[in-house]
Amino acid sequence: MRRPRVLVTHHQVQPVALERLRKECDVIVPAVDFPSRAQILDLCPGVDGLLWTSYKMKLDREVLDACGAQLKAVSLTMNGVDCVDVKELASRNIPLGHTPYIPNRAVADIAVGLMLSVNERLLSTAGEVCYQRQSIQGSTIGIVGFGGIGQLIASRLQAFDVGCILYCGPSSKASADAFHAQFVAFEQLLVRSDFVFISCPLTDATVRMFGREAFAAMKPTAVLINVARGAIVDEAALLDALKGGQIRAAGLDTVTDEPLPPYSELFNLPNCVILPHLGTATKRTRDEMAVRAVENLMHGLRNATMPAQFQTQ
Repeated sequence: MRRPRVLVTHHQVQPVALERLRKECDVIVPAVDFPSRAQILDLCPGVDGLLWTSYKMKLDREVLDACGAQLKAVSLTMNGVDCVDVKELASRNIPLGHTPYIPNRAVADIAVGLMLSVNERLLSTAGEVCYQRQSIQGSTIGIVGFGGIGQLIASRLQAFDVGCILYCGPSSKASADAFHAQFVAFEQLLVRSDFVFISCPLTDATVRMFGREAFAAMKPTAVLINVARGAIVDEAALLDALKGGQIRAAGLDTVTDEPLPPYSELFNLPNCVILPHLGTATKRTRDEMAVRAVENLMHGLRNATMPAQFQTQ
């Protein structure tokens, strides 16, 4: 029986996962460190499975057409599916795997770490003697997107004796009762919160939801933390808000264009901390995500339901 042919779109997939995949499949991996879209498309023809590693490159009709009609399964090494044309996949009856829940704890840890770094100016080199810290104790926390990551952020913040937790999203959640969290409108969350965390998916509804109107509504003492997707924030509006004092500070684990160009003004602001998308960057988390992605792919190639198969809504 012919072994399935699988394209892995980057060679830096965790070794423990690649070894498992190579036991049952013929694996194709780009030879270059940062393959272009054209290079990926050149490797697509004739593959039975795709292990997709880049959230910055769109997996769309062009990629699927390049693969051919024999493509049976696609699996992401990440949780978010915003890089995928899920409707096109569904129209071709190709199952899609992703890695929900696995990265949540690591991302929540980074979110709280960013809050502390920004609020205390732990990484600042500006030498601002007059900088006023803001007390986390008793503060109002706003969480945009109260899914797994949002709830873990809330859980961690309870140790800081915060005063109130607000959240917004498509609907209220029964699980919020455990944190005494209040479901409010996005606009109310902006007006009331001292620290605002972004932990929602990137969708058509959330693209640039933090724009000029949002920043104008926030407290001038507010801190913004983004551990979701860069495109949820209008970076030009954020830059103006930070420079003009509309908000106090920001901590970003993600930006729209990664890596952020070295000439970006955001790098030069003392009230902005930027990390190179480290939310999932623990060995345990990356290993578990990669292994789950391979498990999803192998199940799809066998026409079995994936352990973490994405369901279109």
